[in-house]
This record gives sequence, C-alpha cells and structure tokens, in this order.
Amino acid sequence: MAGGEGTRLRPLTSNQPKPMVSMVNKPVMEHIIKLLKGHGITDIVVTLQFLPQVIKSYFGEGTDLGVTLSYSIEETPLGTAGSVKNAERHLDETFIVISGDVVTDIDISQVIDFHKKKKSLATLTLKSVENPLEFGVVIADKDGQIQKFLEKPTWGEIFSDTINTGIYVLEPEIFDYIPADKPFDFSKDLFPLLLKEGKPPCGCVVEGYWCDIGNVQQYIQAHQDILERKAKIEPNGIKMLENIWVGKGSFIDPTVDLSGPVVIGQNVKIGAGAKVGKYSIIGNNVIIDKEAQTYRSIILENSFVGSQARLYGCVVGRSCNVKKSARLEQGVVIGDECNIGESAVVNHDVKIYPFKVVDAGAIVNTSIIWESRGMRSLFGKQGVSGLINIDITPELAVRLAMAYGTYLSKDTHVMVSRDANRASRMIKRAIVAGLNATGIHCRDLRVAPTCINRFNIHTSRCVGGVHVRVSPFDPQFLEIKFFDSEGIDIDEGTQRNIERHYFREDYRRVFYSEVGEVLFPARTTQFYADGLLKAVDKELIRDAKFKVVVDYAYGSASLMMPILIGNLGCDVVSLHAFTDEDKTTISGEEFEEHMRELSNTVSMFKADLGILIDSACEKVYLVDERGRDVSPDDLLHLLVRLACLFEGKGKIAVPLTTSSVVEEIANRHGRKVLRTKVSPKALMEASLRSDVIFAGAQGGGFIFPKFLPSYDATMTFCKILEFLAKAKNPLSKLIDSLPEYHLAHRSVFCPWEQKGLVMRRLMERAKDKKVELIDGIKIYDTHRWALVLPDPEEPIFRVYAEADSDKRAKSEVNNYVKFVTEIAES
Repeated sequence: MAGGEGTRLRPLTSNQPKPMVSMVNKPVMEHIIKLLKGHGITDIVVTLQFLPQVIKSYFGEGTDLGVTLSYSIEETPLGTAGSVKNAERHLDETFIVISGDVVTDIDISQVIDFHKKKKSLATLTLKSVENPLEFGVVIADKDGQIQKFLEKPTWGEIFSDTINTGIYVLEPEIFDYIPADKPFDFSKDLFPLLLKEGKPPCGCVVEGYWCDIGNVQQYIQAHQDILERKAKIEPNGIKMLENIWVGKGSFIDPTVDLSGPVVIGQNVKIGAGAKVGKYSIIGNNVIIDKEAQTYRSIILENSFVGSQARLYGCVVGRSCNVKKSARLEQGVVIGDECNIGESAVVNHDVKIYPFKVVDAGAIVNTSIIWESRGMRSLFGKQGVSGLINIDITPELAVRLAMAYGTYLSKDTHVMVSRDANRASRMIKRAIVAGLNATGIHCRDLRVAPTCINRFNIHTSRCVGGVHVRVSPFDPQFLEIKFFDSEGIDIDEGTQRNIERHYFREDYRRVFYSEVGEVLFPARTTQFYADGLLKAVDKELIRDAKFKVVVDYAYGSASLMMPILIGNLGCDVVSLHAFTDEDKTTISGEEFEEHMRELSNTVSMFKADLGILIDSACEKVYLVDERGRDVSPDDLLHLLVRLACLFEGKGKIAVPLTTSSVVEEIANRHGRKVLRTKVSPKALMEASLRSDVIFAGAQGGGFIFPKFLPSYDATMTFCKILEFLAKAKNPLSKLIDSLPEYHLAHRSVFCPWEQKGLVMRRLMERAKDKKVELIDGIKIYDTHRWALVLPDPEEPIFRVYAEADSDKRAKSEVNNYVKFVTEIAES
C-alpha cells in the first residue's frame, strides 16, 4: 500500500509520496520489497494515489529488485480496504497486505504459516509496544481470535499494549465484505463487520522491529534504530570499524573526524577537518566542505554543506545548499532544493518547505511554509513588506508589533492607521494587539492617509507610528511603515533594534493591569487641515480662483481634501473621489488610463491644471492647462525653481540620481543643493535640518519641511497652487522655460557574492576621476556623470547617467552595465 501522502512528515513529503522517503539512502518502500522477496514473495501489487508517477518511475516493473510489480491507481481516495478492493483483479489467491511506508523486519513467513494453520479469512499481525496511543489496540483470545479492538484510543480506553501493525494476510473471499468504489477502511469498517458477522479475524503476535514513520521524530528514530542494529536492515556500502558504512566512490579526507555509527552514501566528498558525528546519515552525492560539522543529522542526496557549517539533529532534504557557516539546530527539517544562506541560523524545530531561500545572516525562528523566503532583515525599502497572508500574516504582525513595543518605553503612545483595504485592517488589528501586549497605548486613526498619521505624531506626544497599506504597485503586497517621533521613517538603528527583539523572540510581556489602551482621537483630519492652511497663503490662492481637476485614485485623500478645497476657494472637478479597497493599487496600464482621463478632463473644462494624488496621499502627478503630462523630472525642477523664488533662504535637498539641472537652477538664485542617498528616508532625514526649505525626488514625492518633514501630496497640491498664484504664469509656460536635461537609467543583474568585487573594480577604474561615495559610486567626467548603485534587496545594480544628449547618456549607462556584466560573468 503506497498511496499515502505522509502529511505529518512534511516537508519531506511535500513533493514526493511517503513510501519514497529515504531510509538509510534508499526509499523506505525498497526495504519493504526486499523484505517480501526475502520471504519468497515476488508477485507484488502496489496501490497508488498521491503522485503515483514518482513511484512508477523509480521502481518500474521491479526487475532490478528481482520481483514483478503491478500497479493499481486510485482516482479518488478509497480508504485502506477500498484501495485493496480496487486491485481485486490481481488478487485471486491468499495474499498479504503491507504498508510501503513502514520500517520493519517482522517474520512474514511466521504470519503466513499462522494464517494457514488457523484457516482464517483474515489474519492481523500484532505487536506489543510501549505507547499504543497512536495505533489500533487489539485483544485476542488464547486461540488467536480477535475479541476486541479500538482504533487510536485515549489513555482511558487503553485495554492492551498489543497493536495492529497494518500487516494482514487475507483470503480472496474478503472482497465479498468490501464495497466497490467507496471509501472503506480495514480497522474502522471491515474488521468490525467481520466480528458482527461472526467471522472474527485472527491475530498473530510477532517479535521483531516495526516502526511507523508517521512524523519527523519517528523518522529520525528509525534511522538511529537501524544504526544501533535494532532492525535487521543492512545499509549499503562497506562496513568499517565502529559501525561506519561507506558507499562506493566516496572520498573522505584523512583529517575527517568520524564517530560511528554513521552511514556515508555513494560518491560523497567530505573535506579536510570536517566532523561527522554518530547517527549521521550522509546521502549519495553529498558534499561536505572543510571544517563543517554534522551530529545526529540526516543529509539527503545531492546536497551541499558549506565550510564551517554546523548541523545538529536535523534533516536536510534533497539537492539543498547549506552555505558557509550556516547553523541548523535540533529538530530542523529542510525541504528539497532549499538554499540556506551564509551564516544563517535556523533555530530548533523550524520546518522550511521545498524551494525556499533563507538570506545570508538570517535568523529563522518560525517555520517557512507559505512565505517566499527567510529574511536576514525584516525591513526593506518599503518598510516591512511581502505577500498578504503568506509573507505578511497576522502572526508575523503580532510578533513584529511586540518587538517594536519592547523597543519603546512602556506606557508610551503610538499612532496607527491604514488604507481602505480589508487586508490592511486585519494586519493593523494584529499590530494593535501586539503593541497593547507590551504596554503601549495605540491612538487608532482607522482609515487615514500617511500624512495625517505623520502630522499627528509630529505635533503630539506620540513616540512613533505605524501605517499599514497595500502596495501602490501590486495588490498582493502589503507594506507596514514605521515612523519615529518626528513622523519620518525610522532609521537603520531603530530597525536593527526591532529586528533584534523579533529574531530573538525577546518580548516584554506586561502585567494584566498594564496592558495598553486603544484610543480613537477626535478631529484629527480637521487638526491636520487647520495646520496645513496656516502653512500656506490661502488668501492668495483664493484670489487666484483656480480651476483644478483632481484625481483621487480611490485613495484616502478623498476623505480629507474636500475640507481643504472648501477653504481655498478653488473650482474643483473631482475624479474617482471615493475609497475602494479593490482599487487601492493601480497597475501601469491603469495609471496611464488615469492620466489620459485627467488630461481630457482638463482640456474639457479648460482647467488651470490637473493633479493625480496616489492612493497613499504621498505623491502627485501633474497635467498642465494644455492637457500635457508633466514628467516627474520636470515637476521636480519646477518646484526647485519655485521654492528658490518663494520659500525664503535655505538649501534644496535632492537624491544623487537627479539631474545637475537642480544645481543650475539653485545657483541662479544663490541657493545650495544638498545631495542625499537614494531613498525616501534619507530625504526625510535631510528635511529635518533647519536650513533645508524644500526636498524632492523624481518619483513625485515632495517635502515642505516647515510643515512636515515627509512626503505629503496634500501639502504639495496646496504649495503648487500658491507658487502658481505668485508666479502669475500658466503651468505650461513655466515648464517650457526649464533647462534641458538628458538622463538614462538601467538595471543589471549581479550575483550577491560578486557585488563587493564590482564595487572594488569600479573604484580602481575611477581612481583618476572625481568620485562621490554618498550612496554607491558616482563618477564625474566632463559634462557627464554616472552612478552605479547596488540594490540592497535584489541581486542587481542600478546604473544612472547624465550627459549632454540622450544618446550619450544611454551610451554611458550601457558602458557601466557592460562593465558590471563582465565582472559578474567572470
């Protein structure tokens, strides 16, 4: 019987049927076939249901094992007896039923002789065990007839330590009692029916080894029992001293420390200084690099264990890559084809399902089942992000919030908010629960844009904030943003502190009377609007009597913008002015459609401009009065010029990737430019400086620090109106008067391990040129520059360049892309 999925043995059985699980470097079913052959049974029918082709491909017709195999496939699960009934056409004489996924050396001939002597319709093979809870308990009389049995009893129902091994000898007449094409079990249905019909089966009590490898603990124990010779199963290979078996073609460096009992498969390579401790099973074609250590671990075929890696009481699946200095603790199970990064730590009892990646240096405390990877760090460019209910789950959110709350002082206040999506609501509630559990009070804004959250932190006694939203770019992705007491994104030091508590599972748990409260602040939107209106010249905007088309893109800006617009005296045409959780994310095609609609509406109503506010209310995209799209670079250059004209004295902050046109504009007005790293957080940190009057990036995000040192689409909208009123020129004329620029950008793949080499070679190449090392390497040449920037989250480099023409800018980018590619490929 080989149809089992082996769900309790996952992830080892995630992509193979349970009978194919390796037992001392052979499928467990192969040991069963050899046992049957040893007792003269060579005509074998195999019942299949889960992944049948895997078994058929491996065993074929059985000729390699000296037996004849036939197969019977269940289209739907039929139960233990039903699956045998499905193979009835092959079974026309006395036959034996045995599981293909147990480890046993029971004397089958003894059971067959007992069956024939008793002339029984059915004979069960019985065995005494120490813990009968997981098995069917049986009582037989002195003549061997079964009087009573119970499938998987509780301790209160235990009446014997004799259990049913699932090995039966049956006569063909048994099929008269098994219905066709319906689920029917031996223990639950057939044997009680035989008792009821007055034809009780017999029970033959046997000695010998028998183990149902139902879970990982039993799987490991079965290996140890074989190595201790408790089971009469001989591992392949040449037996050496101290019960060490070594397979054909294996090479073991003379300096390797071997402690038996150990099984080493065929074509294994074990490097100098490695240690292979007792009860280790090394599969075929495994490579164990120098100074690696394994104790009581099972490493399946075609896997690699890097130098100085440490494996303690774990199971590593097929074709895995455990890299240098990684550590796998007791009870860890790694599924097939996983990649465990350098210096990663997988802590005790964690299960990692097949085809997963654990980042270098990651500490994994919980199983990776649906998640795409085990992360070295939680935080990325978009805060903590990942697939909804796969990477970002309520469990993760609670633990993440507890880590954040533990970092904060007890009895402090944190602002929390979300977008309109129900997934964001689910995760935000989990975050509130986690914060409360650590004694943190939550001020819940419910559905609110990030700018309102940030503003209320900035102007209150809150020590931080959390905003949950669906990614603007992918509806399956969720982002959790953390803010500091200024309302800007938390810095790397705070991120590391949160990660340290998270990965160590070192959480503060407060007394019942200290659990945090959930507060719902009143009039927070009005408070934000009042503050914003004080920061702009609203009388000037009213006098200009602008006609504006606003596309809210179904975002939460639609909940507060009407309050502002009513105070600014604008004539506004609104598009998509309501929240819709199914449309919080806009694809590239949908964005283009929104911009076309915005352009047409501006032309139709002869508006002064059109503006699209993203769903997070952080970024803006403009259309001029002619209906032309304003590029993000042009909008940045325009706001730099207008800020220099109308915002008073101070510096302009922009990232390294922006055009040198920014310096050209700033110099004309006697202003200096502050270049920052290429991240919103770096721009926000620069905005905290007292001498910065404006900050902006090419993606539509702009900061007016006098009001709020973070991206704020609503403030940007108001400032654009104020600037246009002061400039007394239409938007199109201002855009057309901007200097020309020629930028280019490409991404190029580079393996993680080659990034350091690329950066070193790049520095060598640029040794005689002006170089800036704020973020990546920015190399200046006559009338042009190039920036080569390693991405912190992906195995790529981003290459930017500017020159005096589009052609030369693209050529410059292509030269550096070629340079990176050549190093990576070499």
